[in-house]
Amino acid sequence: MKTRLSRRRFLGRICGGAATLPVLNTMLNLRLAGSLAAAEPTSGEYRALVCVFLPGGVDSFNLLVPRGDAEYAEYQTIRQDLALPKANLLPIAPVGSPGLSLGLHPGMSGIQTLFGEGKAACVTNVGTLIEPVTQQEVNDASKRLPLGLFSHSDQIEQWQTSMPDKRSARGWAGRAADLLRDLNSQQDVSMNISLSGTNVWQSGEHTVEYAISADGAEELQGYDPDETDHWSLTPKRTVAIGEQLSLTYEHLLQQAFQTKRTRAIGAYGLFNSATDTTLPASVAWPAGDFSGQLQMVAKAIAGRAALGQKRQTFFVQYGGWDHHDEVIQNMAGQVAGLSAGLLAFQRCLEALQVSNQVTVFTASDFARTLTSNGAGSDHAWGGNAFVMGGAVQGNRIYGTFPPLYEDNPHDVGRGRLIPTTSVDSYFAELALWLGVSRTNLPLVLPNVNTFFDATLGGAPLGFLL
Repeated sequence: MKTRLSRRRFLGRICGGAATLPVLNTMLNLRLAGSLAAAEPTSGEYRALVCVFLPGGVDSFNLLVPRGDAEYAEYQTIRQDLALPKANLLPIAPVGSPGLSLGLHPGMSGIQTLFGEGKAACVTNVGTLIEPVTQQEVNDASKRLPLGLFSHSDQIEQWQTSMPDKRSARGWAGRAADLLRDLNSQQDVSMNISLSGTNVWQSGEHTVEYAISADGAEELQGYDPDETDHWSLTPKRTVAIGEQLSLTYEHLLQQAFQTKRTRAIGAYGLFNSATDTTLPASVAWPAGDFSGQLQMVAKAIAGRAALGQKRQTFFVQYGGWDHHDEVIQNMAGQVAGLSAGLLAFQRCLEALQVSNQVTVFTASDFARTLTSNGAGSDHAWGGNAFVMGGAVQGNRIYGTFPPLYEDNPHDVGRGRLIPTTSVDSYFAELALWLGVSRTNLPLVLPNVNTFFDATLGGAPLGFLL
């Protein structure tokens, strides 16, 4: 389906139409030269990461809940009116966690299925950290804490940049793409594709996201070389725009902008042609925008050869998780939609025979307070994230599931838990799997050596084969 943009909106978004333009980027960003060490990518099998970002701050200790009698009693005591009934939890039996009895939110039947098949896992109590910190060190302010802790904007940015000590417009997928993009045979369509507009996660020094919608790439309104209706104004507009595109400029920025615009129009044609496909009929997709986004991701993956891409990242958002009230009621439908969409996506990847080459992971601003505010929950810190795919060593819990009683050693007030796993460890696993070398990992994740020394070998957490 064609999606048309007005000229003004098109011009505002065409930077996503080309993966790079050295002249313009150099003019606008003096840090470009020498900012990243040269990568040494080697060709190999196709791989892609799909980030499912859940903005608002998910109450993720209602996604993964203890079922043991003593642990559930602690959970029920601190959560009070926010506690899910034990009988409604969907049981999972994670490997390698003896004595740990857990259940998923009752709306997560799809993810429960993937757990049972060994294709889904949970990274527990993960969050932003500058350095390891204890409850006492938080209380006496003897160690540094992430900027803007508990703030939506700051924590969204830090989950996307993995730089908790500073604000940045560059994300870790963007930095990874700067190093890996030469694996792809063409650069007109960025390897970083966003279904949710501009984002920090996919923005690098040389790379920006290619922003599309669930309907595909967006073309410039009034420009259509294939239009044959002579009664329409479109052919005349197309000729006029074509004449504009043929112009050259002496001014560097004008010419750079012209080149960007020309590439954006070319990228539109390339992308829509590559994704003009029918997904396997065997997959039953749920209704809704989230499902629509995932279907377009699947089409872009199916069209990877036509796009000339061996590496891709995708950014998908499924919002509305800032539940300061009515947590139980508001989460029920959202969680079910999330779970059903992810199960359908996994089934589609299997039908396309790329399940082992695509890894899905979730991220959110933060978790929420274990204690109730009387109607809902408020902004907190460490929480639970999920990873899915054929390469995932699934049916496991990675990290340390924390105690959930009030004033436990990780609690800094109202059930706000200090993360026991850093986002750096979480993302390092994903970046290494995507193809970032161990040597270059600190260029992608500047704080990673605080938590994981890649030069020593081994895996940060071990959830990817």
